[in-house]
Amino acid sequence: MNPETYLELKQVIINRGYEADVEWAENVKPPEDVYDFLREYIFVVCNSGMRAQIAVGIFNNVILAIRGGIPVWDVFKNFSKVNAINHVLGLKNHYFKQYLAADDVLEFCGTLPYMGDVLKYHLAKNLGFDCIKPDRHLERIAKSYNTDPFSMCDKLSETGDSLNTVDTVIWRAANLRLI
Repeated sequence: MNPETYLELKQVIINRGYEADVEWAENVKPPEDVYDFLREYIFVVCNSGMRAQIAVGIFNNVILAIRGGIPVWDVFKNFSKVNAINHVLGLKNHYFKQYLAADDVLEFCGTLPYMGDVLKYHLAKNLGFDCIKPDRHLERIAKSYNTDPFSMCDKLSETGDSLNTVDTVIWRAANLRLI
């Protein structure tokens, strides 16, 4: 993909009503408190391996359960995800302090329960670290251009968009089956 094609795709995404996605990517900031941190962690865990449209409903139910003092297991039946969420929930202050002290946000994200080699990028991105998430969509698209996700997104960021924005635009386009 070349920068011109990327900018055209970005405009299509905006025209289709996803301007808020682009604005979020351009303005994402580090969490202000432990609850912002926890929310982003839970969001990423809930989204792992699911279509975003389904995961958002699960995430909302998990947050409502936590706020209402209801066990997460009552609203979400994925054993490994619930265990990870409960673990970080119980140690939220500890993990938030570690996050604040981390020299390398990406490396820190990889130490949290349920975070794998790709998922840690999603969390880092949501915590305000400017990076891409080399997921199956970016892998597939980059391969079709005979490159890798990091090189492709670095090239597209020459448009002046952050890596976070480039990733978000390409992900949304893939989610909408435009590419």
